[in-house]
Amino acid sequence: MTNLEWFRTFKAIYETGSLTGAAESLFISQPGVSLHLSSLEAYVGYKLFDRTSRKMVSTERGKILYNYVQEAICKLEEAERHFHKSTEKDVPTISIGMCFETFQFTLEPYLPTLPFNVIIKFGEYPQMLGDLDNGILDLIITPQKGDYKGLEYKPFFTEKIVLVAGKHTPIEEIKKLINKNSLPEIQTWLKDQTWYGTAGDMEHLRRFWHQNFGKRPDFKPNFIVPNISSIIRCLSGGKGVAVIPDFLSKKELDAGDIKIIWEGNKVIENTLYFGTRKKSIYAEQISMVQEIFEREMI
Repeated sequence: MTNLEWFRTFKAIYETGSLTGAAESLFISQPGVSLHLSSLEAYVGYKLFDRTSRKMVSTERGKILYNYVQEAICKLEEAERHFHKSTEKDVPTISIGMCFETFQFTLEPYLPTLPFNVIIKFGEYPQMLGDLDNGILDLIITPQKGDYKGLEYKPFFTEKIVLVAGKHTPIEEIKKLINKNSLPEIQTWLKDQTWYGTAGDMEHLRRFWHQNFGKRPDFKPNFIVPNISSIIRCLSGGKGVAVIPDFLSKKELDAGDIKIIWEGNKVIENTLYFGTRKKSIYAEQISMVQEIFEREMI
């Protein structure tokens, strides 16, 4: 009889794309992950992944196996969370998905005050929506809504995507060009600046550029940093430009460490939603988290 932990390890490798990522998500050693995978491959009789220098790529048989076991494992993990005996009596645990910056700027300072346990998961929004529907997550903060009948969305905040500059970036010229609405000259000025972007998401810049100039940006940022928080720290009190959501830089804007250059001729806004399942046993805990977000962001 096969070991169910082999399948859970297989699922973790499939979703993280690496043995290291699977080990971190399962809180086990990497050799343990390798042993589980090799045991499962020996049991089923074929390779489940092609190993490259950068990631584990699923074979066709691996994809088929994942589709078979994914939902069942999710249900088992949900049951484990609900019924596992804990040293903390009757303390519920909720899982929340959001982007790193949203967590850092809103919920992070409040974690020690919450009367329940919290698991935070970062990732891409389509994956979060699927995890919410499958019961892996209980609440997500998302600008996207998926086509899942069991989920509901509550709008709570609208963010603007704006062009910002560091405190010591000269902006007199660009302000004059913006007042003249001289788009070719605005583009030229912008391309001459030092740009900051993030490794995982260039969507803000691409969307801003296309919305205002009718095309994709034909340049790359000078500096690629891990996240928007890094961009804000690099710009604060320095030089350079970036396209970011305005609420993430509110403290630095109020302090004058960075400044908004332009909201664009066509303002780009994202509505943020609380995504939840329609029926959740954690309604009370979810409501407390939602109140924190509403208080901090609104």
